Amino acid sequence: MRLAFCGNDNASAYNISAGVLRNVCFVDALNLVPHVFLLFITFPILFIGWGSQSSKVQIHHNTWLHFPGHNLRWILTFTLLFVHVCEIAEGIVSDTQMKSRHLHLFLPAIMGFVAATVSIVYYHNIETSNFPKLLLALFLYWIMAFVTKTIKLVRYCQDGVPFSQLRFCITGIMVILYGLLMAVEINVIRVRRYVFFMNPQKVKPPEDLQDLGVRFLQPFVNLLSKATYWWMNTLIISAHKKPVDLKAIGKLPIAMRALTNYVCLKEAYEEQKKKVADQPNRSPSIWLAMYSAFGRPILLSSTFRYLADLLGFAGPLCISGIVQGFQNTTNNTNITEKVKDPSNSYLSSEEFLRNVYVLAVLLFLALILQRTFLQASYYVTTETGINLRGALLAMIYNKILRLSTSNLSMGEMTLGQINNLVAIETNQLMWFLFLCPNLWAMPVQIIMGVILLYNLLGVSALVGAAVIVLLAPIQYFIATKLAEAQKSTLDYSTERLKKTNEILKGIKLLKLYAWEHIFCTSVEETRMKELTSLKTFALHTSLSIFMNAAIPIAAVLATFVTYAYTNDKPLQPAQAFASLSLFHILVTPLFLLSTVVRFAVKAIVSVQKLNEFLLSDEIGDDSWRGGDSSVAYESCKKHTGLHTKAINRRQPLRYQLESYEQPRKPTRPVEIDDIAIKVTNGYFSWGSGLATLSNINIRIPTGQMTMIVGQVGCGKSSLLLAILGEMQTLEGKVHWSKLPDRQMNTEGYFRNRYSVAYAAQKPWLLNATVEENIIFGSPFNKQRYKAVTDACSLQPDIDLLPFGDQTEIGERGINLSGGQRQRICVARALYQNTNIVFLDDPFSALDIHLSDHLMQEGILKFLQEDKRTLVLVTHKLQYLPHADWIIAMKDGMVLREGTLKDIQNKDVELYEHWKTLMNRQDQELEKDMEADQTTLERKTLRRAMYPRESKSQLEDEDEEEEEEEDEDDNMSTVLRLRTKMPWKTCWRYLTSGGFFLLFLMIFSKLLKHSVIVAIDYWLATWTSMDNANDVRSVDDVKSTNKTYHVAVFSILSGAGIVLCLITSLTVEWMGLTAAKNLHHNLLNKIILGPIRFFDMTPLGLILNRFSADTNIIDQHIPPTLESLTRSTLLCLSAIGMISYATPWFLVALVPLGIAFYFIQKYFRVASKDLQELDDSTQLPLLCHFSETAEGLTTIRAFRHEARFKQRMLELTDTNNIAYLFLSAANRWLEVRTDYLGACIVLTAAVTSITEGPNSGFVGLGLLYALTITNYLNWVVRNLADLEVQMGAVKKVHSFLNMESENYDGYLDPSQVPKDWPQEGEIKIENLCVRYENNLKPVLKHVKAYIKPGQKVGICGRTGSGKSSLSLAFFRMVDIFDGRIVIDGIDISKLPLHTLRSRLSIILQDPILFSGSIRFNLDPECKCTDDRLWEALEIAQLKNMVKSLPGGLDAMVTEGGENFSVGQRQLFCLARAFVRKSSILIMDEATASIDMATENILQKVVMTAFADRTVVTIAHRVHTILTADLVIVMKRGNILEYDTPENLLSQEDGIFASFVRADM
Repeated sequence: MRLAFCGNDNASAYNISAGVLRNVCFVDALNLVPHVFLLFITFPILFIGWGSQSSKVQIHHNTWLHFPGHNLRWILTFTLLFVHVCEIAEGIVSDTQMKSRHLHLFLPAIMGFVAATVSIVYYHNIETSNFPKLLLALFLYWIMAFVTKTIKLVRYCQDGVPFSQLRFCITGIMVILYGLLMAVEINVIRVRRYVFFMNPQKVKPPEDLQDLGVRFLQPFVNLLSKATYWWMNTLIISAHKKPVDLKAIGKLPIAMRALTNYVCLKEAYEEQKKKVADQPNRSPSIWLAMYSAFGRPILLSSTFRYLADLLGFAGPLCISGIVQGFQNTTNNTNITEKVKDPSNSYLSSEEFLRNVYVLAVLLFLALILQRTFLQASYYVTTETGINLRGALLAMIYNKILRLSTSNLSMGEMTLGQINNLVAIETNQLMWFLFLCPNLWAMPVQIIMGVILLYNLLGVSALVGAAVIVLLAPIQYFIATKLAEAQKSTLDYSTERLKKTNEILKGIKLLKLYAWEHIFCTSVEETRMKELTSLKTFALHTSLSIFMNAAIPIAAVLATFVTYAYTNDKPLQPAQAFASLSLFHILVTPLFLLSTVVRFAVKAIVSVQKLNEFLLSDEIGDDSWRGGDSSVAYESCKKHTGLHTKAINRRQPLRYQLESYEQPRKPTRPVEIDDIAIKVTNGYFSWGSGLATLSNINIRIPTGQMTMIVGQVGCGKSSLLLAILGEMQTLEGKVHWSKLPDRQMNTEGYFRNRYSVAYAAQKPWLLNATVEENIIFGSPFNKQRYKAVTDACSLQPDIDLLPFGDQTEIGERGINLSGGQRQRICVARALYQNTNIVFLDDPFSALDIHLSDHLMQEGILKFLQEDKRTLVLVTHKLQYLPHADWIIAMKDGMVLREGTLKDIQNKDVELYEHWKTLMNRQDQELEKDMEADQTTLERKTLRRAMYPRESKSQLEDEDEEEEEEEDEDDNMSTVLRLRTKMPWKTCWRYLTSGGFFLLFLMIFSKLLKHSVIVAIDYWLATWTSMDNANDVRSVDDVKSTNKTYHVAVFSILSGAGIVLCLITSLTVEWMGLTAAKNLHHNLLNKIILGPIRFFDMTPLGLILNRFSADTNIIDQHIPPTLESLTRSTLLCLSAIGMISYATPWFLVALVPLGIAFYFIQKYFRVASKDLQELDDSTQLPLLCHFSETAEGLTTIRAFRHEARFKQRMLELTDTNNIAYLFLSAANRWLEVRTDYLGACIVLTAAVTSITEGPNSGFVGLGLLYALTITNYLNWVVRNLADLEVQMGAVKKVHSFLNMESENYDGYLDPSQVPKDWPQEGEIKIENLCVRYENNLKPVLKHVKAYIKPGQKVGICGRTGSGKSSLSLAFFRMVDIFDGRIVIDGIDISKLPLHTLRSRLSIILQDPILFSGSIRFNLDPECKCTDDRLWEALEIAQLKNMVKSLPGGLDAMVTEGGENFSVGQRQLFCLARAFVRKSSILIMDEATASIDMATENILQKVVMTAFADRTVVTIAHRVHTILTADLVIVMKRGNILEYDTPENLLSQEDGIFASFVRADM
């Protein structure tokens, strides 16, 4: 058959006698002209002009810019393409009904499709290079196409083609589209004036794109890239080569920054405030404020959602149509089709839609569109949610900065509440926003679904729908129960963590006393409680999963059984599969509805809490630091929000914020200059209305030192805070003298007048480096910094830190002791350039040397030289003579004010009182000279530090991997490491749940899915068979047939439901067992670990395994695993089913499979990195909030609010950009897997139509293909989540491979005498000790003999091996040569527990545990009360304990905080005494206590322990002068070994030199 454009079966095809335009074929040919014209013009331009550029998909940041009507043009072009597809299809379908080919029916349409595609590509390239003159080509094309289509339409009208004919409709729509596109083009000319105008308009691209730091391009790319997240490709592919870091994701675009959104929300909230201003009982509505600020995107998202949901119903309708059509064609093969007359080759729309292939393509397009809309809806809500969160955080932060201090101190607003607002409530609102389109989309979806079902199946459909609706409330009930279980689990895990933390802090003591097991069981008990509530949690989770899987089965069962018995007609495959598909659609919204309702309830609560917080009391306006004229008051008001217009985008934010802080320059008459601050008739309260300070009249002289003294609790600190304006002023005034505006100080810096350098009583540090803590935002000046650190004697402490003053301190860094923290705070106050310095009791945590040094160097020298005004609150009266002015307080009133001389003359009594106190302090001073607290602090610090440098090898296996990566930068290995799934870890996890459960889980899962497939298979055979038997058979055969089918169907469905329950239970059960075993093993492993492990591994790292990682293993892995196996098996069973129905499908599957493999491989890597970024940026943000709330008074005194706000905005934006990229990556994945799913549906449809065995299987194949689209992305998302979560298992496992201490000895515990060691005789023979077998020995060949009952002192410099010797008695260190024999038994042969439980030791750091006093003295509960009281009496604690409520059962808080250090040390002594051991070892036990306590200790040792052997390791030599034997050590060797008298007589001996130095 020859091909001809007009077909060769019609002689009149080339006849133009009726006029050229009357010939159909000519008009079609005319339509080709514009398309060919466009291709001829644009191809050279595209290839030559942009060959260089278009090859780079990279966006040209500098020129990218949208022309007017950008989105409209894309939408119109897509519509045009769709209409072209319809036209092609119509042409081809018409053509099949002809005798010969008629190319003119579809060739112009194909060319039109190509031209439309080229037009949009061409436009995109012009737009990115911003060269609009070339758009003229498109303009001409639209005009020509419009004209030729109009000619065709007019021709149809003249021929009287009816409107119902498809070709007429298509042509009409085309004319409209071309007309609109022409209008868009004219609009571009009108706006940009690039042609026909004299002066073309210059336009710059958006600012974000000029800033190369912005990498988030979603708002700036074209519509197609927006819909498919094409711009993410570069990031996701580059993640393979190197991990995604903060630099790779850049900064947020301006419109999404927290500040921008804060301004919007703030204005909306202020509007609401104005509305309710006149109604005192109504509070402003945050809901309305949120709606007016973020309403538009939510509406947009809901629109997308509606479109997607409506398109979702195309699936079932197309299935029904295809199966119906397939059935008809198979049934009607015998009827020969009539051949149409070529001159009348018009199709009606109905005929067109009956074509099965057309339906398949329509289904494909509908799926693509539906998924695109759905993802767009998700993206818009995510973005809005993130914007809302940023705005809320900024609002909360601004409020925190203005909270009144009384609120915080009176406990109306606790720090915990504020942290909850930040961490929980804002996230609840964000999540609510994500889910909120569901609230109004779901009802519509449900109603539509039910209507369609009713149309398909009649009344029986309502039965199924009723089943679903009735079971939905149960879902809600389960969801609420889940939330409750989670809460109780959280409480238990907090308690368990507290106990674990105590164990880890006191691990050395527990090991030395052999008490590990007691504490271990207490943790295990709490863990059992936690597991019980986890069990309920798991039960409800599995019920929820079960309901989700079982409801559709139950509904389908109910519907079809009802249908079979109520309808005479047999069930058609088309009906059956369309309704099955509809049920699948219906279940999702009902399942989600319970979640959404729960979130809505939570969101309402969150909003109430937020509103309470935002309306709570604020601190008064800061008029006081100006003057007292009313003008000053006005100008001093704080500017809370920036006005939108004023945000100048060029300038960095900080300057704008500062320029807002400027207007505080009050004008007032200059007063006498020598008074800096004056309080007249002041009454101040902490918000209770009762005056804490009353009748205050004081002056603080400029440039001099004022001291405030008085007893504890007389209001000294309150006075400072009252002056700073933190208290409520009941009456009176605080005047600040007006200094010259900004005064230059000696070093040429400007001083900020209104800022006060303030060091609070409780030291407050930022989570930052030491240097940042001291500089606190001022410019760095080396000289000044050095002077300050020297004055506060911080240099020696800084030298100890691993990175000097660049070491992070605070929550996330290294914990410093109280004295060190206080000195850093004082240094901060000294370093700041302010005229006024307030120091609140800076000496409280410092020992005498430091206090003196600070007083001389820091205060008298540094501050006085600078002529700064200093107010000092102190208890150290010996410094009074230095003061220029003294304020003495008592009971919230000022007792006296004046110089020391004035007071000496006027109030002799007070002066005498002070004198006696001073003398007493001087005596203490002499005592204190020996107890040098600072050296002790530094020692603790050194102990904490040095192990860290030899960084734990246990940190993580990952680190080793990373190092390998660095060494060998070969691409393939890096790729392999970053894309490898941690299968080994997964296997470890699965096996830790036990093999039986693992087998049960796999078996039940497979069985369940086979049953579910069997149900659908049975349905297919049943419906197809019923139709095959169309010949009227005997009625009873039919009814038995029906009963048989229904019975099998019911049995299968029942089995399916039961199996759903079993599988969901086994998965959760296995997860629980695994969690239980992993935690149990981890705890036991760690508690039995060698002491060296704890010295080397930071506490936080170990705790993390018990908190975050255990939580992931408990609660996150089981549901992820369940979801992963379910979605994978569903996809596999679907693919199997389709391949069974049409084997040809497998061929098409290969390319799709390859595409899927690459998508998941790339996505997993990027997702993991982005998730880690999101987690790691969240912590600093939360920390910043809590540290701001703690240091409010300091921040406000320093006037650093603007700087802290700026930091908060930066942290919020960093966290938000990470989260945005993470959600964009999820959208990227979902769009791609959804499109793959759509391709699967298309191939399945086409193959089954051409090859399908019968209509039932066609329906089955399509139904399964549709389910794949839903589950493909879940497979990848769950894989990615599982990979991240398996990290926790891996970390736990890295600890499980650690060596334990060897607890078994050669001797059986029963062989050791009950009262061993009775005598206390110790022989040390040739002892060599090291900490680990790869380290140098710390004791070398030590020999000594200690007689029973001897008192031995061991001394030596730090690092001489004294402590190692004491640890050797307990075998805490590796004894690799020599031995220690106690009472004739070599200790290396004893079981560790026996050995350690028979000796006693008092450690240097006193450690107490939370619990009763009785528990602290005797956790094993072996002793009688009398014995305990006796021990307490010996330790001089009896009276103190008696006075406590509960006596021996009085509670000790965590770490023994409710006792002083000295008392704690005495408790440790009592603890050692309770254990009646004949050997006591004291390891520098007196280092941290004052002289008085130490004397008590010495006496006790001499009397109570008279008959026991006591080995004292001495920190201060004079404590062992009374010993029977002194051992002097150096570098692990014994140097001197004799009685103290003999050693002292050797003038040049080491011991003698020690004693001289100590005197």
